[in-house]
Amino acid sequence: MARPTVRSASRSKAGLVALGGGTGVRLPGRVTLVGAGPGDPELLTIKALKALRAADVVVHDGLVSDEILDLAPAAARRINVAKRKSRHTLPQDDINQLLVALALDGLTVVRLKGGDPFLFGRGGEELTACREAGVDCAVVPGITAALAASAGAGAPLTHRGSAQAVTFVTGHAAHGEPDLDWTALARPNQTVVVYMGVSTAGLIAERLTTAGRAGSTPALIVENASRADERRILTTLAGLALAAEGLKGPALLMVGEAMAMADALPDNPVLRQAQDEVVSGVANGADHSVDLILSLSKDEGASPAVQRVSPRR
Repeated sequence: MARPTVRSASRSKAGLVALGGGTGVRLPGRVTLVGAGPGDPELLTIKALKALRAADVVVHDGLVSDEILDLAPAAARRINVAKRKSRHTLPQDDINQLLVALALDGLTVVRLKGGDPFLFGRGGEELTACREAGVDCAVVPGITAALAASAGAGAPLTHRGSAQAVTFVTGHAAHGEPDLDWTALARPNQTVVVYMGVSTAGLIAERLTTAGRAGSTPALIVENASRADERRILTTLAGLALAAEGLKGPALLMVGEAMAMADALPDNPVLRQAQDEVVSGVANGADHSVDLILSLSKDEGASPAVQRVSPRR
């Protein structure tokens, strides 16, 4: 994918490109890091909406929907800096410089990021770049995907008697496996939410069970949380790797006793019965029993499926 075109006119700071190319002096603009939420436009905050409507330029992630982007003025320039694993339209350092250059050109810049800018969104790096360049930068928080996934599935992240704590971690590392405190994460009566963990689901399950977390611990995978094509998979820690196979969209791995409360599809008696089997099996300590995966899509035309799979030994 081609990089956005930037016209080099002058350099007011080392390494930063001025975009305007004009000779007149313009007052510096500003950058606002805006959390776009998990995808559903109705979960966008009022403050985020106001920032979008005032934008001259929207620098956005690839996962931000057109419905949200269309809330910006029609004349606002859109720059897609999509990131998917190792495939980047622009490297992060270039994004930082782009934000600063646009603001120094006198523009009101919205950096629109999925979820919340400060939760695995690298918003801190962008804020630091703006501060170092003397650019005014504000942050508008957004609803992170874990909150939308939890609410949509009816599976609370904290719950008296089964989840006294919740921890957000990333399953992705620039080099090798994530450096996490597996012993702490393996303690019972807590919920562990893993962002960007689909490709490392097997490793995560292995590390948690090796550290002492029971293989029968309920686990919930939510793909495309809050969107029309949201999909939920209810399984156990022992079946997490198999359940994550084939997922294409952004997904969360949520492990913990409270995930047994997840509502797969309450209006479907077949899935309801299957879900009850999972919960019952967990309650009876069926660590090595046949795992049951419940899959749900909110698309009206989609047919929910029930799969029985044996967890890998």
